[in-house]
Amino acid sequence: MTLPSIDSAYLTERLSRLLNIPSPTGYTDEAVWEVCRELERLGIPFDLTRRGAIRAKLAGKEAKPARALVAHVDTLGAQVKRIKENGRLEVVPIGHWSSRFAEGARATIFSEGQRFRGTILPLKASGHTFNEEVDTQPVAWSQVELRIDERVYDRAATEALGVEVGDIIAIDPQPEFMDNGYIVSRHLDDKAGVATLLAALECMVREGRTPEVDTYALITIAEEVGVGASSVLVPDVAAMITIDNGTTAPGQNSSEFGVTLAMADQTGPFDWHLSRKLARLARDHDIALQKDVFRYYRSDSASALESGADIRTALLTFGIDASHGYERIHLNALTCLAELLVVYAESEVEIERDIRPLTGVSGFTHQPID
Repeated sequence: MTLPSIDSAYLTERLSRLLNIPSPTGYTDEAVWEVCRELERLGIPFDLTRRGAIRAKLAGKEAKPARALVAHVDTLGAQVKRIKENGRLEVVPIGHWSSRFAEGARATIFSEGQRFRGTILPLKASGHTFNEEVDTQPVAWSQVELRIDERVYDRAATEALGVEVGDIIAIDPQPEFMDNGYIVSRHLDDKAGVATLLAALECMVREGRTPEVDTYALITIAEEVGVGASSVLVPDVAAMITIDNGTTAPGQNSSEFGVTLAMADQTGPFDWHLSRKLARLARDHDIALQKDVFRYYRSDSASALESGADIRTALLTFGIDASHGYERIHLNALTCLAELLVVYAESEVEIERDIRPLTGVSGFTHQPID
């Protein structure tokens, strides 16, 4: 099989468009529309759940045992917890991220029928007023507030704008695409994964590639709060590859180059057979790959398994520096990952028994112990 030719310009264009559409968990409709329009343009059929998770399908040479490739379009964000007496907003995070990375962030508050701009600031934000107290203030969400860029200096004025408790807050991504391949932005987790999945699909359509079995591309909308793929799987799926960020940090083996194959996260090891197949496919096709283990990490795989799905799961990642902060990746990791997704989709089924969800011991797998 010839190595797929991933269109890196297409990939970066898709990523740029997605990054510029706010989509914190709970406010993902427009990002879903963006992906749906692109699937329609590619001629790939898809369905939507009630809330907007996407299930697209590439018909394979055989129907079963079907495979799934999943990424999530929702991002971190915040929500109005309280309108304070000074007219500013107490906020709580959507998803798990530190207020350290919220300090100084530009943001949009989506109120009923209107939106407002503002900045998340520490409670002691003026160096000329608080001097060294600025540096000694604790790091916590209770230590920040959102300053609205309107003439509001008390609670009544903010309420008069129409701002209410519960309003969704989107954090500006501030993307920068550099000529040397580095991409710096918030929300690369997991919009870079969605763009990579779309690039793999575009390659398969453009090059006339047919997957070995029916292959579903799933786009989820609530991974950052732990829901993920639980609502969008079909019973025929026997194996699912999650596409998400790796953690390029001290003590980790992830890299901003090549594919990082996660062998385990906080929920435990990923499927032994599927993970090793992916490593072998990368090796056989000269796709750079390293392995890693993540300690404080969940993904769409966890939500699928915890909802009762009896499927094999694996996690393919692109290394992110400063994950859940102001993130950085390299285009090389995305193109390598897209290549591996195409190679996997075209690979032969090795565990024929997976065609049935429940059957006898015949054909069951082995793991070496000698």
